[in-house]
Amino acid sequence: MVDDTRRPAAEPDAPRAASDILRRVKRPLALTRLGMGAERVVRAYWPLWSVLFVTLAALMMGLHEMVSVGVVWLVGAAALAAALWALWRGMRLFSWPTREGALARLDATMPGHPIRGALDRQAVGDRDGASAALWSAYQARMRERLSEARGVRPDLRVAEADPFALRYVALLALCIALLFGSVLRVQSVTGMGPGGGSELATGPTWEGWIEPPAYTRRPALYLNDISAAEVEVPEGARVTLRMYGEAGALSVTETVSGRPFEQSAEEAQNTAQAFEIARSGRVAVEGPGGRAWDVLMQADAAPTVARAGLFETTWDGEASLAFSAEDDYGVASGTATMTLALEEVDRRYGLETAPEERPAIEVALPMPIAGDRSDFEEALVDNFSQHPWANLPVEISLSVTDDAGQTGTSEAEVLTLPGRRFFDPMAATVIEQRRALLWSRENAADVARVLRAVAHRPDDVFRQAKHYLRMRTIRTNLESYAEDGLTTEERDEISAAMWDFAVLLEDGDLDDARERLARAQERLNEAMRNGASEQEIAELMQELRQATDDYMRQLAQQAQRESEQNPDMPQNPAENMMQMSQSDLQEMMDRIQELMEQGRMAEAQQALEELQQMMENMRVTQGQGQGQQSPGEQAMDDLADTLREQQDLSDQAFRDLQEQFNPGQQRQGEQGQQGQQQGQQQGQQGQGQQQGRGQGQQNQQGQGQGQGQAQNQQGQGQGGEQSLEENLADRQGALRQELNRQRQNLPGGGSEAGDRAAEALDRAEGAMDGAERALREEDLAGAIDRQSEAMEALREGMRNLGEAMAEQQGQQPGQQGQQGMARGEDPGQQRDPLGRDTGSNGQIGTNETMLQGEDVYRRARELLDEIRRRSGEGERPDEELEYLERLLERF
Repeated sequence: MVDDTRRPAAEPDAPRAASDILRRVKRPLALTRLGMGAERVVRAYWPLWSVLFVTLAALMMGLHEMVSVGVVWLVGAAALAAALWALWRGMRLFSWPTREGALARLDATMPGHPIRGALDRQAVGDRDGASAALWSAYQARMRERLSEARGVRPDLRVAEADPFALRYVALLALCIALLFGSVLRVQSVTGMGPGGGSELATGPTWEGWIEPPAYTRRPALYLNDISAAEVEVPEGARVTLRMYGEAGALSVTETVSGRPFEQSAEEAQNTAQAFEIARSGRVAVEGPGGRAWDVLMQADAAPTVARAGLFETTWDGEASLAFSAEDDYGVASGTATMTLALEEVDRRYGLETAPEERPAIEVALPMPIAGDRSDFEEALVDNFSQHPWANLPVEISLSVTDDAGQTGTSEAEVLTLPGRRFFDPMAATVIEQRRALLWSRENAADVARVLRAVAHRPDDVFRQAKHYLRMRTIRTNLESYAEDGLTTEERDEISAAMWDFAVLLEDGDLDDARERLARAQERLNEAMRNGASEQEIAELMQELRQATDDYMRQLAQQAQRESEQNPDMPQNPAENMMQMSQSDLQEMMDRIQELMEQGRMAEAQQALEELQQMMENMRVTQGQGQGQQSPGEQAMDDLADTLREQQDLSDQAFRDLQEQFNPGQQRQGEQGQQGQQQGQQQGQQGQGQQQGRGQGQQNQQGQGQGQGQAQNQQGQGQGGEQSLEENLADRQGALRQELNRQRQNLPGGGSEAGDRAAEALDRAEGAMDGAERALREEDLAGAIDRQSEAMEALREGMRNLGEAMAEQQGQQPGQQGQQGMARGEDPGQQRDPLGRDTGSNGQIGTNETMLQGEDVYRRARELLDEIRRRSGEGERPDEELEYLERLLERF
């Protein structure tokens, strides 16, 4: 007997259970089924819509209008056949997915296949109670998972069926047609069939454009939109006309291109015509819907150029010739041509012989890097000192060319070609003989005799034996070459050696540089006493600047040689060492020149004497001695002083602002605070162990640093004639200049923290500049805001500088006791009198001027010319043209 007590309860009706399960997954099942249908549609019918896309794109682009009717019929039949085959293929391959297939795909995406598990029935053990309970638990769990069912995303990829991606080619063609074609052209194909008629069904019967030359930067004109009877266009504009419809229905007549008036009938009835406008005239489209325009041509004027001044020459012979140029649309390029004015040459001594033929000097005129080229002024800068025509009269002619190829030339003028001046008598003699040798090789024997004569007693004319030996070598080679006839290569070799020798004699060593500096100072002092002209004083001032630069360079080179010869030489911390920046020297000399221009010769002479005394007391610093502060600590101290002074200025500005709203209150402590601020400046200037300062620097800053500070102090001494706002502005300007000086030699460069410190101090300087302008405009509220920004930036800079110093000390362990270091200082951080780093190997150099020079400006001009050229090419994409326009507006 069978025990029925262990049988489970009766199972629910199977169809009802299946219906309940399908109801719970009805929505995701429907989405999955739709997705499967989309997959089958795409895979079955992608050839059909590819054919349709290509056909529609061809019609929208008007390709059928460029070929004969027979070709259109042939291509149309092929397209129809391809479409019918694609349709038959799609109908054969397509079938709507079944519910069972969709259910299987949906179930496959779920873990454990809950749909299939919920629909299954227990095959064995259904009469066992434990087995039945386990099966019921399994069924319940599967039904719970049905709530997680989600529609399956369809896979629309057909790469296997279309390995060459032809469907994407068809889509790309349609997109191009939508951008550059017209839907109206599709209807024109109906006129090609039987009964289509001889006229176009709809749409325009012609199209026309007028494109001005690219260099005019004018927009193109669409003739269909121009309702005016007259059109003004520039010379060289290109007219393009296209006629649609039956050949011969429309024709073009024009009198603007310069072609013969009597055109053949075939030429006038061409469906596409293009010509350039060479004169004013008439353009007409004859036929149904035709139009006519009177074209007024704007002639392209030739450019003009003229010299805007005489040659301006620097100490080393670098010449600058200013010129101005004009053009209605812009100058493209220019050239300066110089030929020898032989009739103006003083034909004496080595110039008596006939000169050798030499090509004219042609130098490209510089064009503006940015801005409009239609009217500008520029300066031709070049050095002709080594040219055979240097310091001789030449005929100069300037010529410029516009984009249309027209050329404008200035009137030829005779000017002296500038060259370097040599003040040393021996150097001047060598240069004179070099010019005679380059003038004509027939002078070789005479040049050798002159060189032998001037060096007859070398002890009387040469300061060093090596100079005499070098001159004797030049003379011996010249005599040897002259015996067999001097060739061009030998002449150029001898002339180059003579030039180098003359420069060596002129520049000399440190003693020579010191002598030239003293001579320049003496000549300038004498000129001021004798009341020389402004031109002469300007030339002498330029000579003083060059002599000062040369002396500083020789001084730095001597320090480098001494450091290399005596690497262990101890430093004397008690020595009155002094370090100056190039800007300090320039400010002093600018101050001297300004005083001379104002006629204050007594003050200028006093400032010149101070400069001379300061130069005499100068010493070269080669690192820091024991017991001195490191550059990082000194920079932190200087920044802390600057922050305190900025806080004092902010407090004073706040009190002045309160005084404006409360006129009855007195500005208590204002004079005392000014005295305290001046005392702090003097105390900072008098610290003997601070890097970059000394007694001479204090004198300079106290008496000749800048006009604004000197006038401020003078005004305070004369009873405070300046207003309080001007006084604060001057103090703010002096503080900004001090911060700028501190930023020049900021340690920690190259590290991330050091760069952040430099950026913060740069923001602080900008905020100080804004505060100074606000004070001069009597905007105390704005000045206080900018001063607060400056103090916050200073604090941030000091924090970043501290981090940079900590990183630097961590990278240089165990070096505190080495020569030339003090608490983490870089061993290669030696400085010359101008405050420049000598580098780790003692080599004077810095990367601060790596991006300067002539080549950079030339490259910048080339880049700007290329941008202008590309911006005038109308076929480029709009995005690129807009980007180029933004570049031109910015630069």
